[in-house]
Amino acid sequence: MAEFVDRVVLHTSGGNGGHGCVSVKREKFKPLGGPDGANGGDGGSVILRVDGQTTTLLNYHRSPHRAAPNGGPGMGDHRQGFVGEDLILSVPDGTVVKDRDGNVLADLVGIGAEYVAASGGQGGLGNAHLASPKRKAPGFALLGLPGQANDVVLELKSLADIALVGYPSAGKSSLIAAISKARPKIADYPFTTLVPNLGVVEAGDYRYTVADVPGLIAGASEGKGLGLQFLRHVERCAALVHVLDCATLEPGRDPISDLEIIESELAAYAVDGRLDGGRSVPLLERPRLVVLNKIDVPEARELAEFVRPMLEEKGYRVFEVSTASHEGLKQLTFAMGQIVQEGREQEPDAEPARVVLSPKAVRGGAKEFTITREERSLEPIWHVRGEKPEKWVLQTDFNNEEAIGYLADRFAKLGIEEELFKMNARPGDAVLIGPEENGVVFDWEPTMLGGAELLASPRGTDPRLSEDHRPTREQRRREYYERMDAKAAARDELEAERLAGMWTESVDERRARKRESE
Repeated sequence: MAEFVDRVVLHTSGGNGGHGCVSVKREKFKPLGGPDGANGGDGGSVILRVDGQTTTLLNYHRSPHRAAPNGGPGMGDHRQGFVGEDLILSVPDGTVVKDRDGNVLADLVGIGAEYVAASGGQGGLGNAHLASPKRKAPGFALLGLPGQANDVVLELKSLADIALVGYPSAGKSSLIAAISKARPKIADYPFTTLVPNLGVVEAGDYRYTVADVPGLIAGASEGKGLGLQFLRHVERCAALVHVLDCATLEPGRDPISDLEIIESELAAYAVDGRLDGGRSVPLLERPRLVVLNKIDVPEARELAEFVRPMLEEKGYRVFEVSTASHEGLKQLTFAMGQIVQEGREQEPDAEPARVVLSPKAVRGGAKEFTITREERSLEPIWHVRGEKPEKWVLQTDFNNEEAIGYLADRFAKLGIEEELFKMNARPGDAVLIGPEENGVVFDWEPTMLGGAELLASPRGTDPRLSEDHRPTREQRRREYYERMDAKAAARDELEAERLAGMWTESVDERRARKRESE
């Protein structure tokens, strides 16, 4: 049996970018071929797109985890890594995309409307792209960035002009079946309708859609029955039609009390005011009609004639109809079409979207990072946050000394080194770059000067990171005196042993006897 799902939590993951390649061209008779490592490909993105053939979110309810493919790694001989294909997820028209906190991210209305739920990661640069006149043969490449991982909530809100609301078994399904070609399930027990039904109505020159919402009961706005689950499908409707059962046999029920209860539930329901299209006005401020149904029953006709003057005194337009004999349906459909037409005329014309490009300033703009001082175990730690520093850290291969030196050069050009000096950071202080969960921590060494391309060293190494340092003249003098002192201490120890009887002669006497023999 087909299921109807109008709310799901979707876990999306963009594809990871491919790593750049480290390669040097080697060909016969061309000893200086130069670097030829290509860039990695970008990862694919997860895109939500409105498709007219999709009417439910059932597929994502069964398979909520969706991931786009990764990008391919770069290769030698300037062969670029392949780009991961975007994963297109079809959603019904009228789908609202929210985050976990309920904030509206996108309102997808219209065929072709789309939203990028998770962007793919950027591919890393190969050493051919990193080459420069001063760094002619880089021995490193940049890593690909990981794709975004987001959890989004998809809510389907029906796109209908008129919504039929009322108690269960009030005849809403019979009414939509009588005025349109919709064929909902009809039975003589409550809550027959478990999903919203849509039907297209044509009355003269009017053409509009009608939604049959599952029955409401007292407390629907608080979650009782099925009302709260499907009241969201009423939000986009331009007008409401109250369908009142004049032939009910339940004790304590009558059309006037049913109308008051349904109106109070509609007033208690909070309409999401962040949706577009001018449909965010409260439900009770929209045009409303009242339908007194089932007048083909003699007792119901008498009750309808009795309560109609009271409803008209409250300002309602009242129609007496019978879905069995189709009595009064023509007048009702024309009245609903007139309301829809008036609402469409009052809506402002949609203006074409204007694309405004606002590129970020490369130099001279606001700082692209922030540094805050924090305390951890009575020791200072400097927390660096910013889009560029965090991105550069993810691109760095920390197993390659030259890549680490290149990262230090980028930090110096960005101004992080200078800012740490201004904030009185000390050598050896811990510096955290990125978020608390997966940031990179290292000890700050201000002597790590920039300009690695000016230093000649084998590929993949950086002399600034080497632990072998040439001793100074003062260090050599100190080491010499330490060796001399160690030799004198050894001679004194031997002399003490001789005087103690452990030796028969001293070292000086043996040397004197040797000179005499010569």
